[in-house]
This record gives sequence, C-alpha cells and structure tokens, in this order.
Amino acid sequence: MKIPFFNYQYLFKSKEEKFIEIITDIGNRGAYILQKDLEEFEENLAKYIGVKYALGVANGTDAIWLALLAAGIGKDDEVIFASHTYIATANAIKFVGAEPIPADCKPDHMIDPSSVRSLITSKTKAIVPTQLNGRCCDMDELLKIAKENNLIIIEDAAQGLGAKFKNRGIGSFDKGATISFYPAKNLGSFGDGGAFVTNDKKMYEKVKILRDHGRNEDGIFVDWGFNSRLDNLQAAILNFKLSYYDDEVKRRRDIAKLYQNNLSDIKQLLLPPSPENDSDYFDVYQNYEIEADNRDKLKEYLNESGIGTLIQWNGQPVHSIVALGFKGSGLPYTEEMYTKCLMLPMNTSLKDEEVLYICEKIKSFYE
Repeated sequence: MKIPFFNYQYLFKSKEEKFIEIITDIGNRGAYILQKDLEEFEENLAKYIGVKYALGVANGTDAIWLALLAAGIGKDDEVIFASHTYIATANAIKFVGAEPIPADCKPDHMIDPSSVRSLITSKTKAIVPTQLNGRCCDMDELLKIAKENNLIIIEDAAQGLGAKFKNRGIGSFDKGATISFYPAKNLGSFGDGGAFVTNDKKMYEKVKILRDHGRNEDGIFVDWGFNSRLDNLQAAILNFKLSYYDDEVKRRRDIAKLYQNNLSDIKQLLLPPSPENDSDYFDVYQNYEIEADNRDKLKEYLNESGIGTLIQWNGQPVHSIVALGFKGSGLPYTEEMYTKCLMLPMNTSLKDEEVLYICEKIKSFYE
C-alpha cells in the first residue's frame, strides 16, 4: 500500500461538487470580505463550541497575537507556553513585545502544570497552553495556578476544535482560545484561516476592532489596527464543513481506537490516551503522536513500506532553537520525548484496512 501522511487532494475531491457550488455562489454575488457568510460561520462556530462569540481572522498565528494584544500583554511581560508547540505560539508572544517562556510537557504531551508553576516570576502575566493534537490540557490545574498568581489564560487551540475538558470546550476557560483552519487541520480551509473564540465580551470587541484596521461597526477608526480578516469564501467553505464536523471527529476517534486496539501490546510504544481512557477528556485526534523506541529506524522502515509519517515541528521543540535566544535545554521530558515522538497517519481519508496495514508493519518491525 501507499499511504501518505496526509492526503491534501482528498480535502477537495471528497465534496468537490458542493465546493464548486459554494465558490460559484460567492463569485456570482461578489461577496469576498466581511459578508454574511462570515457572520453565519462565526455564529455557527460559537454555537458549536459553546461560547458566546467567535471572530474569523486571517490565520491561527494572527489570532494568538491579536488576543494577547486585546488582553493587554506587551513590553516587559513574560508569557509561559508549552515548548512542545509550533513556533507560531512563541512568535506571537514575541511580536507583542513580551518574552516567551517555554515549559515542559508530560506523558500525554500536554503542558505540565508543575513546570508552569516553577517558571512564574514577578513579570509573568499570562499562560498560553497549547491544546495539542486534539486534546485539552489539565485546565483545572492551570486555572488554579492562574488564579493564585493573578495571571490570564489564552488557549492556543489551533489543533483543538471540538476537544473538551470536563465537558467544557475550548475558549470557555478564561480569556478565550485561538483556532487555525490551515488545510491539514480537522476543520481545514483551502488556504490560511483562523479564529478567536471567547465568552469575554471585552476581548471579543477589542479583537474585532484590531482585525479590521482599528474600525468599529460604524466604520469609525477608534484604535490602531491590522488587516487580519477571514475572507468570505473560506468562511463559506468552513461553514459547510462545520455542518458535518461531528462525523469527521467520530471517524478520527474510530481510527484512534483501531490504533489503540492493535498497538497497545507493543511495549516499545507509548500511545496517546485512548478515546475511552478518561471521561474528563474528549479528544478529537488532530494528530496521532506516539513515542517509539528506535524511532528513526521505525520511521525509515515504515517509509520503505509506503507509509508516510512525520516528526512534529521538524523535531524541534521551541526551547531548543538557540538561534532565537532560547537556552536549548532544561526541559527533561520534552527533550527525551523528542528522541521518540512520531506521528502516524490520522485523517478521514484513511480506510480501516490502511490503518490495519500500518499497525501490521509496526508490529513486524518490533518483532
């Protein structure tokens, strides 16, 4: 079999006729920027997540720094984030003038609250936990830490749409959450796109002004702002895809069960938490990231067997990037994990027989 890590063509071909219909409709109406399709998507997105407000922006990275700016984070502030994340999280913190402080992760690959606690100083103003791989962090512990130290939380939920912790969705825990609609995400557009979601009216109003050149709803310029709007065409496509998003999540969880049932006996592997592992968590499996002994040889073997895999973030936890001024060490679990982490194919183009083939090849490697 030939199984790519991600099948980008499938994104369009799976519903090609409907996508062409949407594109034709938008073109015929000449509705490209800040039109009703965006408003409808924002309303439906907020309703789906279970928050009061949602705003479409140009991409997930913009969403983070717009949220940080709206929350008043800036010069001389420190913001703690997970080193096991994409560089965009740290970039956003840096470009609002604050200092990104990387924290360690734990065996579920989420930010470690004990590491967060150890990094707090008098300059710390916020925590930006990454809701990674379609799983929420331990938000109880993070909220406790934030309350004790007068900090705010803004969630980087680029990979977390639909994930829940104790039946609460992303964006509902404090100041809000940011989402990415990059094509490979669970809810992916046909280009860049992002959103900010929140229950905080002041955060909503501030981000709404910031994303559109500092204009309010009356078209009056009331602040310095940026051009970071989710275009109407992408919003219409995302709105359609959101209508069957629960089916996509169910399929991902079914694939995760197949991996769990077929790989859990291999002692050389640490698998992600099972879909049925803990009732406090509802995971949507944006990725299926394992830890594997002899990882590099396994990756090579799977490649020779026609199976695409990926080492997340090109094998670079953020704190290891010394070119950006980080120390390069000091987070022991993250450093050990990066010698073992590997992402297996996880997307709704996969057939059961393909998942089973992947499992058979992994078994044969370790045997």
